[in-house]
Amino acid sequence: MALLQTWRWYGPNDIVSLDDIEQTGATGVVHALHHVPVGEVWEVSEIQKRKKEIEWNHEEDCPRNLTWAVVESLNVHEGIKQGLPERDVLIDKYIQSLKNLSECGIKVVCYNFMPVLDWTRTDLRYKMRDGSLALRFQYEALIAFDLFMLKRERAELEYTELQLNRAQEYFKGLSEEERNKLSDAVLQGVPGSGEMLGIEEFRSLLSKYSLIDKEKLQENLSYFLQKVVPVAEEYRIKMCCHPDDPPFQLFGVPRTVSSEEDLSFLVNTIDSESNGITFCTGSLAPNPDADLAGIVDRLGSKIHFIHLRNIVREGGGSFYEGDHLEGSVDMHEVMLALVKESDRRKLAGRSDYQIPYRPDHGHQMLDDLDKTIPFHGYSAIGRMRGLAELRGLEMGIRDTLNKK
Repeated sequence: MALLQTWRWYGPNDIVSLDDIEQTGATGVVHALHHVPVGEVWEVSEIQKRKKEIEWNHEEDCPRNLTWAVVESLNVHEGIKQGLPERDVLIDKYIQSLKNLSECGIKVVCYNFMPVLDWTRTDLRYKMRDGSLALRFQYEALIAFDLFMLKRERAELEYTELQLNRAQEYFKGLSEEERNKLSDAVLQGVPGSGEMLGIEEFRSLLSKYSLIDKEKLQENLSYFLQKVVPVAEEYRIKMCCHPDDPPFQLFGVPRTVSSEEDLSFLVNTIDSESNGITFCTGSLAPNPDADLAGIVDRLGSKIHFIHLRNIVREGGGSFYEGDHLEGSVDMHEVMLALVKESDRRKLAGRSDYQIPYRPDHGHQMLDDLDKTIPFHGYSAIGRMRGLAELRGLEMGIRDTLNKK
């Protein structure tokens, strides 16, 4: 198999250990220095320390069958997204982190340009028919939070009368405990940071985007790329931007990487092998018009990292995360397109034909149901099931193609 199987690890506080990851069959680790504040430099000593922890089994005093393959994420500071005067200083620090990562041999860096929040869900423990737990985004729940808990000024003008009525009925039916769970789900902040935003803090952060529309946010993204990509190219780092999740505007704040058109804007802003995409099926798929396999066919040469996750669309923008092979995403079609892209690269002599991918999120199930999972969606067994299914899917597709 040509695609590189990887696994996201959150570091020493992750209940899924490096020993566990080795047992899943993954050989690449996806990781970030979450303890370093956003906007500060990742020092070489800190990178090397964590790299050694990932790649060397200290108890057995021998190398692991793991490499730190991808950084996810080297987060972009809000000052850069907002285009504040201090953005050049922040970009210089970002560039220094890229240079330090290159010095340590880490060459794939995932980031996103989502304002304020990372991926957003309204339920972190949605019970599936089989008793496992999934992540869910329920649009009327988000509107209810926006109107009745966040109480964002003039928010009601952004929704239809039908949406407002449904949100009001939904909110009336929630107990105090359920309202608290909704708030906690939305305000979880950036996964891996361990931080929970407060209502007042969140409202203040959103207000800073009141004069920033999509066009302005794209201008700020373009400015960032023009500064960063030439350095990434010099140091042979492949930058890959993660799509917005979900792929539509939330809380009146614009999105800039939500569609194939947006992805094309991203890669055409500066034409370089170092300016690429994190292809995330679960982030793009809530839009029923998204042609996922077609995106691979048309933009595949710019894909440097892959997140494979399925979602089940419920209508009206709502969805929950399904099994990796079952849902609104035709995962066979997507994997076929990715295998063909990998083969095209190998035929062309590209060294990056082993595109890293990971099972993105996973149901909390079996023995993991009794555990407290600090990073929701990232339990061990559900992701291992997903990785096994995706591994088998790739193997089956390759076997079929080889027999033709």
